[in-house]
Amino acid sequence: MVILMELFQVVTKTIFFYFFIILAYRLMGKREVGQLGIIDLIVTILIAELTAISIENPENSVFLTIFPIVTLVILEMGLSFISLKSRTFRTIFGGKPSLIISNGKVNYHEMIKQRYTLDDLLMSLRQNEIRNIEEVEYAFLEPNGKLSIFKYGIFKTKKAYPMPLIVDGKVQEKALLFIKKDKDWLMNQIIEKNLSLDNIFYAFYKNNKIYVIRTTNLK
Repeated sequence: MVILMELFQVVTKTIFFYFFIILAYRLMGKREVGQLGIIDLIVTILIAELTAISIENPENSVFLTIFPIVTLVILEMGLSFISLKSRTFRTIFGGKPSLIISNGKVNYHEMIKQRYTLDDLLMSLRQNEIRNIEEVEYAFLEPNGKLSIFKYGIFKTKKAYPMPLIVDGKVQEKALLFIKKDKDWLMNQIIEKNLSLDNIFYAFYKNNKIYVIRTTNLK
């Protein structure tokens, strides 16, 4: 009888936490595991551990697990809000894309920096049905570990890739180096458009032109 009662408590807790965790992730706005960043992954592991401990100890009150999980959810939502407002915070905790392939050539220095092996690169290319590295014009390693691939056009014609020059009002120095321009050139372009860094949400360079999304356009 005691065994049946313990089994009932375990099953009940399992079902309860199944729906409770679904609700928690709906509140955090996560759709799939591939979208989880470092902070999200840590929260996921902690929630899983707390739930497992609670299920393995049926004598413990369920509220001893609910409160830590709710705390983690609130913390994650708060950090997500800060991340939306601060690119620096987002870069430190979430990382930023790394250029792995440029014009069909592998950037080995960046691969070493990101601890991304040639086997990892080849596997990602195979998964995207790409046989040869030279078929790829650009490839970016995203913060979630996925490889974003941009193939050459027909007859290996180059496509204009939009290089982000300003993100959240911050100048992207590496992008300027890539297009062989400097900050003075960029600031002159902005002044000609009667703009300043403070009211630019996003600006990118494509086909020798700068395209701007103003912060006022988002309100």
